Amino acid sequence: MDPNQVSASAMISAFVRAHHATHDNPKIFDDFLAPSLFSPVQRVEFESNLSRALQFFDPERAAQCPDPASALAAFTRVQSGPIVLSRARYTEDALAAWLRAGERQYVILGAGLDTFVFRRPDLLPGLRVFEVDLPGTQNYKRQRQAELGWAEPPQVSYLPVDFMHQNAAEALLAAGFNRQALTFFSWLGVTYYLSREVVFDTLRSLAAIAAAGSVIVFDYLDTQAFIPEKAAERVKRMQAATQMAGEPMTSGFEPRTLGADLDPLGLCLTENLSPADLQARYFASRTDGFYAFEHIHFARVEVKR
Repeated sequence: MDPNQVSASAMISAFVRAHHATHDNPKIFDDFLAPSLFSPVQRVEFESNLSRALQFFDPERAAQCPDPASALAAFTRVQSGPIVLSRARYTEDALAAWLRAGERQYVILGAGLDTFVFRRPDLLPGLRVFEVDLPGTQNYKRQRQAELGWAEPPQVSYLPVDFMHQNAAEALLAAGFNRQALTFFSWLGVTYYLSREVVFDTLRSLAAIAAAGSVIVFDYLDTQAFIPEKAAERVKRMQAATQMAGEPMTSGFEPRTLGADLDPLGLCLTENLSPADLQARYFASRTDGFYAFEHIHFARVEVKR
């Protein structure tokens, strides 16, 4: 992927959040600002493309959708929505519970078109925010925010970083990251696209600069997602689509050994949610087609004292 181009996966994630905010109830995650990130022309383009994409991801379900609107709803509820919405809800619930008195920092790694700083002013007092992402995606987002007249809060810093070739920890320190302040890191929708070595190197470097007791939340694919005879069909289709988009998924992790793998990095695994856990927490009572994505796990780790 060209780091100077806006990420297709970031755009699709934002569109899914926008569609959910305007079409689904009850809300898994209410990003009520996401619709504003798309111009009317872009909205029509995404609606058309994603409604047609259902045929690729789930031909059987597509055959049951009589019109583009129902196909689009099925795509967002079955293909992308379960991952995008549940990981955002999990992360911001964890952040809100973690925040308390004292100087705090929130680092959004791979921020994409995240709207947190505009959507949650209630959580901003006393919080320094760093948004880290590829320069192309970040430039697109900031330009769109300016077009909408959204004034960037003064405590927010934007750091253009390519995780494949740059060290996020070094970029944070150069931008004024406070090593003594407790920090909450969110790293969503990124680890799939990086090698195992890059993921662990990034986590190690973050643990090295963060105060003890700081938290990192990230999502990951398990290793079975990369074994064709074991991977769920929905995941194989997702991998094929990201490969064609120039954003191939490259690595997964073994949930049973993740804690031991993270221990030498200076991190303690405190929560490791499986697809079954996510189904019970976010989707169990729904009747609109949403259900947890196979092979997707959410991890919460703490920097050791």
